[in-house]
Amino acid sequence: MFYYLANFWTALRCIADRYSDLLCPAERHFIDTLAALPQSTQALLVRLIMRKGELFRESKILYAEIGDTAQAAAPLIELGWIDAEPLLTLDELFALLTRPELSRIFGELHSGRSKTDALESLRARHAEARTMALWYPHARERVYRVGVAALCARLRILFFGNFRQDWSEFVLAELQIFKYEPVEISAQSRAFQTREEIEQFFALYQCRQRLGQEQSIDEVIELIPPRPLANEWLESRRAKLLFQIGREYERQQQLLQALNAYAQSGYPGARLRSLRVMERSGQYGAALELAQSAAAQPENEAERQQLPRLLGRIHRHLDLPGPQSICRTKPECLEVSLPQPEAAISVERAVLAHWSRPEAPVYYVENALINSLFGLLCWEAIFAPLSGAFFHAFHSGPADLWSPTFHRRRQGLFERCLARLEEDSYAAHIKQVFAHKHGIQCAFVYWGALSVPLLDTALQCIPALHLRRCFERLLLDLRQNRAGLPDLIQFWPQERRYRMIEVKGPGDRLQDNQRRWIEYCQSVEIPVAVCHVRWQQAAA
Repeated sequence: MFYYLANFWTALRCIADRYSDLLCPAERHFIDTLAALPQSTQALLVRLIMRKGELFRESKILYAEIGDTAQAAAPLIELGWIDAEPLLTLDELFALLTRPELSRIFGELHSGRSKTDALESLRARHAEARTMALWYPHARERVYRVGVAALCARLRILFFGNFRQDWSEFVLAELQIFKYEPVEISAQSRAFQTREEIEQFFALYQCRQRLGQEQSIDEVIELIPPRPLANEWLESRRAKLLFQIGREYERQQQLLQALNAYAQSGYPGARLRSLRVMERSGQYGAALELAQSAAAQPENEAERQQLPRLLGRIHRHLDLPGPQSICRTKPECLEVSLPQPEAAISVERAVLAHWSRPEAPVYYVENALINSLFGLLCWEAIFAPLSGAFFHAFHSGPADLWSPTFHRRRQGLFERCLARLEEDSYAAHIKQVFAHKHGIQCAFVYWGALSVPLLDTALQCIPALHLRRCFERLLLDLRQNRAGLPDLIQFWPQERRYRMIEVKGPGDRLQDNQRRWIEYCQSVEIPVAVCHVRWQQAAA
């Protein structure tokens, strides 16, 4: 009945054990004081912090196991953890009340205007916050504001170590909606090593929240920790946030501010964005200098691919001779003419239906197949219990998965996994992992896209050497290279061969990450083709 409370205490005990030396007085007081409260009071608070927002109408808080809401809330009100008479802005009032209730307060809604229009017209006249009793004297219920919501959010971040996951992970795991790999977690494994890191991470969390709420970008960027952070994965999050802020500045045509944000960000792609902003703002000399520096040492394949185009444009702006072009071999090109399918059928599905035959089946796999085979073969390396890699029970991959050091820290483990491809038993090993780990969350395995026939056929037709080449490219840059793989794969089981097929409908062009995969496949003799589709004209 109180499963959610038990889950919350599991997290709190874990936090108290793991971060006992880093907790601030307010966090210690919260944990100690909560333990002494009646069970119904604890349950009410946990129910509220697991819901969205901080404001709740008393009539909307009905839980059979808790009983009388007012009685359960009384100790929380006395502690100041809940405010039973909060000051409400006009926006908050509109979010809490129904249209009929608001029409009793404001005549603007009697005319049939929408709540949104009425709110806009009322803001200038009602800028002052008031209690519900002053806004709406007819109300016969209280409104609660959870005053410890920010503190509980910080505890949640301490437990999960990321912005993405929340308390619902416990429920999803208990219901077997999500299953997770059991990983040994040492007492020393934790996301944060100092109190300063906790505060820095929470500051980044608040900045991200405010950016999503479309607050002033200038105000948000002022709240970001100002210097590169010593903690590598914290710095990667800071860099990503600055990158997102730079993109937002670009959308608002504030190019100088965008350049400043990109200059502070070491996130992949920030240098390319800087170059594009310099080009847009006419800073061709500075762009040429930065582009030449980047060309001498590209940060990844994406930058190496896009720099020649950018340099060509900059050279034209400066009336300089164009840079030497790179000749590339064109991939095999397939042309098909098909009847226009129904709107619900994609061009990829139409090609699949056209080519698939019992002796040569075609599957729509896109990024799912190669990534999944990689995840199944290298499962033990991905989930190796390295220090700091795992610190709770709900990981779909290690905390440093997208870090530049991810592969380096596990290089020996990955080499052993890839070495299995030199043995005849690698296919049996992959099938065994597929059966034993089925449904367990893994950042690389697309369970919904896999089937036993697809797995059997792929392992029969794709040579081990080709798998190794694909996996080696993934490991070069997991964030970039896990996407862009061809849409379809066709097998000829009797001949133990296959080909990958990228499908393009009328007017579609290859994306950059697709071009990179196709060029790589060509360079290592992996069969790949691009299929261009045109629709047949309907008979008059």
